[in-house]
Amino acid sequence: MKAGNAVLIVEDEETLAKNIASYLRRAGYDTAVAHDAEHGIGLLESFRPDVILLDYNLPGIDGLEALRRIRELDRRVKIVLVTGHGNVRIAVEAMKANAFDYVAKPVVLSELKALIEKAIGEERRDEAIAHVQRGAGAAGLASIVGESTAILALKETIRQLVRAEAGMVGTPPPVLITGETGAGKELVARAIHFEGARAARPFVEINCGSIPGSLLESELFGYERGAFTDAREKKIGLVEAADAGTLFLDEIGDMEFALQVKLLRVLEEKVIRRLGSVRDRAVDVRILSATNRPLEDLVAAGRFRSDLLFRLRIVSIHAPPLRERGGDAMLLARHFLARFAASYGKPGLALTPAAERAIEGYAWPGNVRELRNVIEQAVLLASDPEIEPAQLKLTSGFAATQTVAAAGSATLEEVERDMVRSALERTLWNVSRAAQLLGISRDTLRYRIAKFGLQRPSTGESEPLA
Repeated sequence: MKAGNAVLIVEDEETLAKNIASYLRRAGYDTAVAHDAEHGIGLLESFRPDVILLDYNLPGIDGLEALRRIRELDRRVKIVLVTGHGNVRIAVEAMKANAFDYVAKPVVLSELKALIEKAIGEERRDEAIAHVQRGAGAAGLASIVGESTAILALKETIRQLVRAEAGMVGTPPPVLITGETGAGKELVARAIHFEGARAARPFVEINCGSIPGSLLESELFGYERGAFTDAREKKIGLVEAADAGTLFLDEIGDMEFALQVKLLRVLEEKVIRRLGSVRDRAVDVRILSATNRPLEDLVAAGRFRSDLLFRLRIVSIHAPPLRERGGDAMLLARHFLARFAASYGKPGLALTPAAERAIEGYAWPGNVRELRNVIEQAVLLASDPEIEPAQLKLTSGFAATQTVAAAGSATLEEVERDMVRSALERTLWNVSRAAQLLGISRDTLRYRIAKFGLQRPSTGESEPLA
């Protein structure tokens, strides 16, 4: 059993309580013992158990009343009612009071330990669901649509990785997935998980750039009740929720420097500590991470730990941009057209030859995500069976042919800079509108502005209007 899980034993038979505690400690649990309900309830705040073994026949208030009072203080702790009175009424009342299970004396220690393991497993499963654990639907290699050389090579890399890990003992190595915004890094992460040996276990994901650093720490590592002002009950973090499964950290480059130290400890020591706790908890979590910006540049700028980078990219996989995927743009367009036509109840929709040429000639700076959004909008607004180029609402300034013609002998970085500047100028330096025009996120655009040293001409400010 994982070290660090805590079991509170509320049992008035001192010898039995001592034997249970000794047995569980040898199995790696932290234990505390109380011989009456009042004392046991008093230990909730300081000991913070994961599971409570609660005797029914206690001096003072009985186990059922104690169970109800505990539930008022902590809705999530798993409670197992233990009693020598094996009757149906007590069992029914225990279930009504939200007990996890019910066992009769004499207690078989090995069976009790198995029940505790099940209770802790259920707790983590519940947390994984609460944290938007996504199922296997639209996952695996089949979700990566494309027949280009770049995509076939990507799929083969994933297959090789899965085959190599098939007979592996222990936690698979971390994988760092690189690629531009909208290129499908999440699909790569999901394919690695759902094609692998951990497919039946939790797949939990979080975007590190979408949550402030102070909140991200509590989301990842959880907290105990009373750890801070609003912590009214304990919460298991995403790392624990993903135990035995996979945790996907998208936009890892946006993680605050101080938090990177704690993530490094998870990778190296395989333990976490909830906020407000003094107890380490062992975890077996496979870490996948993704970034749309070079982490080496962030290391050089002092914003990302080099030791964490080395640990994260034991295996590195690149998701190619759509412009490097040959005819995949047209293949994806037809795929999204069929999907959204079915969703919006518009069967029989088709792209005109002119619309197909427009799709093939566009640069797709926002990659697959932009293409999907363009097709969905066209389907949503379609009033005729055929979709014309104008309905795609492509920005002609970002057509591939025009970009190449304008670039001449310019480098890719120069072309990218010109595209960013053009979008900002067309939107009067409104970051949100420019990012939407480019099909990228606001944070990605802000990073590009800083990277290229772009300044707003009217004021000379380096930070554009929001």
